[in-house]
Amino acid sequence: MQRRLAGKTAVVTGGANGIGRACCERLACEGANILIADIAAADETIFDVERAGGKAFAQHCDLSSSEDVARLREKVDERFGGCDVLVHNAGIYPNTPIEEIAFDEWRKVLTINLDSMFHLTKAFLPNMKSKAWGRIIAMSSTVFHSGIPGYCHYSASKAGLIGFVRSLASEVGQFGITANAIAPGLVRTGTTEAGLETRWFDQTVEQQAIKRTGEPADLMGPLAFLASDDAAFVTGQTLLVDGGWRFV
Repeated sequence: MQRRLAGKTAVVTGGANGIGRACCERLACEGANILIADIAAADETIFDVERAGGKAFAQHCDLSSSEDVARLREKVDERFGGCDVLVHNAGIYPNTPIEEIAFDEWRKVLTINLDSMFHLTKAFLPNMKSKAWGRIIAMSSTVFHSGIPGYCHYSASKAGLIGFVRSLASEVGQFGITANAIAPGLVRTGTTEAGLETRWFDQTVEQQAIKRTGEPADLMGPLAFLASDDAAFVTGQTLLVDGGWRFV
């Protein structure tokens, strides 16, 4: 495998499990040092990164707290000299009908999924500008395109990420920094398997052009591409990686 990110440092939010864990391992295989930001223990992810030949450090970070994000930036600067690749993968997705969503639940989803992207970008952008190089990647979702019931707050947060990276791209491109989003379809992880009935997976596969359930590994090629110099002229884009579930 090419080591297209040798000498770079990647910060991955929600890197302890699922898609985030796979992101950490793949970016390490590409040569990056990894800072895992999560509220969950990340020992297994650190093992994956080190097995791939990379260096990893985990920082407990509550993304709803701007103070925690500031401490995360300080730790990245201290350990690795700054962030080159920011992958905002962390998110929550409770399924609640709109009439039953309390405002506190609405705000929690928007705070963790969307507001944190603002805080993270503000924290790490100055270092990227100083190096005239940076990659900012947000994990959105095809739920934004699908209109699945029970996810008004989640859909709003993921749509917000797409709008955010588009506007951000127009601001930071002059500094050698790109901003893009990946919109996965339904991906099999421990969390989705625990939270969704089997019929959801079956129904989604039936609607896809590619007749199988997505796995975290399916997102890693697009991620590595967007994080590398191979995508130096790609910015403001949303790449749907969903087996042809939605065509936009």
